[in-house]
Amino acid sequence: MSPEPTRPGLESGPPAGAGRPARTDARRNREKLVVSARAAFATADGTVPLEAIAREAGVGIGTLYRHFPTREALVEAVYAAELDDVTTSAPALLEELSPQAALRAWMDRYAAFVATKRGMADTLRAGLASGSITTPATRERLTAAIATILDSGVRAGTLRADVDPEDVTTMLLGVFLSTAASNSVEQTGRLLDLVVDALHPRQRTD
Repeated sequence: MSPEPTRPGLESGPPAGAGRPARTDARRNREKLVVSARAAFATADGTVPLEAIAREAGVGIGTLYRHFPTREALVEAVYAAELDDVTTSAPALLEELSPQAALRAWMDRYAAFVATKRGMADTLRAGLASGSITTPATRERLTAAIATILDSGVRAGTLRADVDPEDVTTMLLGVFLSTAASNSVEQTGRLLDLVVDALHPRQRTD
């Protein structure tokens, strides 16, 4: 008896899951590019060459463009990753630290986020103006993270109960705007310490 003929196409298809390594490599390369770009933007004084980002990530410029066809696309990915790190970190910090210590540590993360934005400020502004970059409710998400820490501090009796989280966001923006020209890490730290001190409960005086 002759063998049953094979239906067209069954013998030539790739084995199940053959595309997964390629997808895994692509995802890994994208992550490396975002990590490289985040570091480059955080330390840059001017425009960062995309070739330098690709080289630091250990990939070719063609791979960068496959993932991020434009500089705006890369900037948006970095911005989103930085914002996610900052706005989702409050609960984890509260698990490890007291509310006031968690607030100060969170402020340092926010400062790092602002530093990264400085390295991509021109592209970010242009992208926001043109609509090619959309902001994911940045200020609202930052204020919500602050509110989470403040609420914990109020319950513990270590942070003031009469503070609007939006006011704290405004204070922090003032700190970062006022130190943008000097880019002094030491001065920024001192000002953030003052903000935390201002949020301690007031002593009652009769």
